[in-house]
Amino acid sequence: MAESFAFDVAHSLLGKLTSYAYEEASRAYGVYDDLQRFKNTLSIVKGVLLDAGEKKDQKHGLREWLRQIQNICYDAEDVLDGFEFQNKRNQVAKASGSTRMKVGHFFSSHNSLVFRTMMAHQIKDVTDRLDKVVADGNRFGLERRIDVDPRLGQRDMTFSHVDASNVIGRENDREEIVQLLMQPHPHGDGDGDKSLCVIPIVGIGGLGKTTLAKLVFNDKRMDQLFQLKIWLVSHLRYKLSRQKFLLVLDDIWNHDRAKWIGLKDLIKDGAIGSKILVTTRNKSIASMMGTVDPYVLIGLSPENCFSLFVKWAFKDGEDKNYPNLVEIGKEIVKKCHGVPLAVRTLGSSLFSKFDLEKWEFTRDSELWNLEQKEDGILTALKLSYDQMPSHLRHCFTYFSLFPKDYDFDGKLMTKLWLGHGLLQSPDGSQKKNDIVREYIDELYSRSFIQDFEVFGHTNYFFKVHYLVHDLAMYVVKEEFVVVNSHTQNILEQVRHLSILETDSLGHALFPNSRSVRTILFPIDGVGLDNETILDSWLSRYKYLRYLDLSDSSFETLPNSIAELEHLPSLSLALNHKIKRLPHSICKLHNLQILSLEGCIELETLPKGLGKLISLRELYITTKQSVLPHNEFASLTHLQVLGFYRCDNLKILFNGAQLDSLEDLYVDSCRSLESLPLYILPQLQTLLVINCKRLNLSWKAESPIQQSMNHEITIQRLRLEILQLVDFPELQMLPQWIEGATGTLQSLIIYNFPNLKMLPECLTTMTHLKILRIGNCPQLLSLPSNMHHLTAHLEELLIFGCPELCRKCQPQSGEYWPIIAHIKKIDIEEPREQEEK
Repeated sequence: MAESFAFDVAHSLLGKLTSYAYEEASRAYGVYDDLQRFKNTLSIVKGVLLDAGEKKDQKHGLREWLRQIQNICYDAEDVLDGFEFQNKRNQVAKASGSTRMKVGHFFSSHNSLVFRTMMAHQIKDVTDRLDKVVADGNRFGLERRIDVDPRLGQRDMTFSHVDASNVIGRENDREEIVQLLMQPHPHGDGDGDKSLCVIPIVGIGGLGKTTLAKLVFNDKRMDQLFQLKIWLVSHLRYKLSRQKFLLVLDDIWNHDRAKWIGLKDLIKDGAIGSKILVTTRNKSIASMMGTVDPYVLIGLSPENCFSLFVKWAFKDGEDKNYPNLVEIGKEIVKKCHGVPLAVRTLGSSLFSKFDLEKWEFTRDSELWNLEQKEDGILTALKLSYDQMPSHLRHCFTYFSLFPKDYDFDGKLMTKLWLGHGLLQSPDGSQKKNDIVREYIDELYSRSFIQDFEVFGHTNYFFKVHYLVHDLAMYVVKEEFVVVNSHTQNILEQVRHLSILETDSLGHALFPNSRSVRTILFPIDGVGLDNETILDSWLSRYKYLRYLDLSDSSFETLPNSIAELEHLPSLSLALNHKIKRLPHSICKLHNLQILSLEGCIELETLPKGLGKLISLRELYITTKQSVLPHNEFASLTHLQVLGFYRCDNLKILFNGAQLDSLEDLYVDSCRSLESLPLYILPQLQTLLVINCKRLNLSWKAESPIQQSMNHEITIQRLRLEILQLVDFPELQMLPQWIEGATGTLQSLIIYNFPNLKMLPECLTTMTHLKILRIGNCPQLLSLPSNMHHLTAHLEELLIFGCPELCRKCQPQSGEYWPIIAHIKKIDIEEPREQEEK
């Protein structure tokens, strides 16, 4: 049976019920007493849910009891969300000022009575059901538990690709692979190709094959040995022609020899001495691809395993203070059979936990008795998962909806977790993006995600190890379903659907159950092209919380979209056929995220956009030349706004003030001429990419302020992240950047072919942590007093700037002494022809 998250849903419901807004609204509609009864029962049951979650595997029938509680809580959530929707509808009606709308509105005196009766009936129904199930649960002898703040004891975060100091016990393996790569090619590959040498690294999951390949890939000797190093295969024939290269093919699964031969045809033009390094779990794949005997990776030694465990379970030197825990740790490590992923994950789960019982529970758990299979779930991962706080386990399960090796990003997780109400703020003051980042950081510290790359507070990417993905699939079971060409039946209890293939989609495949809350298409280029199926989804699944129809190709969106009253997140992105949206879409008063980017045929935005009073994020592609400024001004909760390929748009907003907007993305809007910053007083993130006509020297102040002193301009800019890309005419950065001196944390400038200098104000930006400069060939130097900036800088990246790169070279460059201390530094090496 699937994992239960009844505690999380109950916690979320109680949060709503105790809010002042709900109390006032419930009194206004005459359902206050009904809701109080439900709240009191829910408060009682919440107290025992944590205990039930821990004992569910020990007491027969407890899992089923938890499932019933969870289903009732979901139904209650639907009732409360419907209550909230009607309240927002009333707000829109009052704000519209339209007599016709007010007269015909749902909240006439008659319909108000109907609504009150309906709500009272629904609340009584879920309360009676909850009372009955709670009474049935008395036989389990559950105890009330206190929910401890899960944020305590979190590991300090570090972000790097592969830090050799964090890898233990692989020094000899790295050296042996390096030596193999440095040896001349001993013989051909069996197919007559003498130039390619393929070295497979083979081993079971979790041993660290990818980590070893990265250690080798980043070894300085590889830079001297190969003209070109490539991790991903893309346009290879052009790149590899007559060059000596190192190519890494990571985590290969495909047994098809014809495809392997086809790939070799793409890369056969490389120079003699080229090498391919392959990582795979499958020995037959290693045999098929390899031209030398595979390097068989084995588990770490007990000593190295324990050193790795200590590194992740304790702070430096802290283990000496807990000799009893160290001894238990040695016994835990023995059960990991030398698998680094298992050791690291278990160590992370026990970090800063000094309760002897927790360590003994991990050591003595019955889960260790489960059969271990190479492609199965590692017991260590399940044990670590069980020790995560409930809300984090709930968030983790959504990784199961995506294919293995998927490239996740922060924006995606925000949409998904926000849509399902999973973002909890202890005091209600945290921003949604901050909560998501906190959850991701915590998952990273527990080793449940990897390859974490950060380009800004809300701009980051990561992956999930395939064994961790297996774990996610294991714990969700029948409630989360991934649909592919082999799917023949979907159970009625499904709540979340991820569609990877559309070849066999049919009306009969999908259940009639009203419980479905998620539909998404996660693979690029795979979307829905069947309007009949879409109609059936909209008529069946009234309680959807996340509907992602990206890459679909239907021409019209049905008016019935308005019936999804509970929907917080909707994506129609990259639909190249849709021309218009029904105005009824603006009745989705609970909608918080709307994605229309890439809808290149969309002629106009729907009329009444300002009625989407809950909207927080909006991403747009449209053929409009003028935006409905008053509609945007009505979106008082809008925090994130993106424009993509709006080819006819010349000006944004025309002076309409957007007081709540924090993030603005403008990409490939080729007609855009101006973007006055004075209308965006709260702007923190600005990305402008490939807007050739845009005059970057726009004024940051309003026309009234232009006659006033310069200090006002500086005070009005609160930018923290600024990214400017593709400005071929610009010779210097705009002066208004000086207004962000006290706040800017990340500055990224790419593709400025005529940029000749950086502003002197750069050296006074004491909060700047990230500076990336790329493809600015005429930029010859850094500002004077650069040492003031580098004292705070944490990351410096420079490429495509030959002279500047030469001056920043390690040891020999004149700027090296003032940048050498920066934590993460990546300077492109000048090419030989440019040095001469």
